[in-house]
Amino acid sequence: MDVRIVTREAPGEADRQAVLDQIIAYNEAAAGPAHYQPVAIMLEDERGAVLGGLWGKTSYDWMFIELLAIAPELRGQDHGTALMQEAERLARARGCAGIWLDSYSFQARGFYEKLGYEVFGSIPGHPRGGERFFFRKYLEGGAAQG
Repeated sequence: MDVRIVTREAPGEADRQAVLDQIIAYNEAAAGPAHYQPVAIMLEDERGAVLGGLWGKTSYDWMFIELLAIAPELRGQDHGTALMQEAERLARARGCAGIWLDSYSFQARGFYEKLGYEVFGSIPGHPRGGERFFFRKYLEGGAAQG
């Protein structure tokens, strides 16, 4: 078989899916079905306009929070805390052992730590002059910590 490396200058969703399909097949052969379920917890006004929200997924026995954003005029009013509490409720309902996420040093480290999330890793200098932090929180009745 002749194989070559091709760099796509404008990759599309089909390219991403082709790679993802390979990962899913490998992971499921090793660990069983992941049962990916999306998570969307939205913050809306009375007209249904989105003012922020939380986006992620559950797979295996953890929730990953990919995105959390609140409109600037609503920050500092505990909406982020309410979204995170709802994510934790949903994670427990789905049988998750914990939640993980990442955040930059210029974002919300203190916010996550106040909610009981702990740093389990970081990338100093990403972005240059900053740092990227990885957080986790074990949920009650979840996996053994350690």
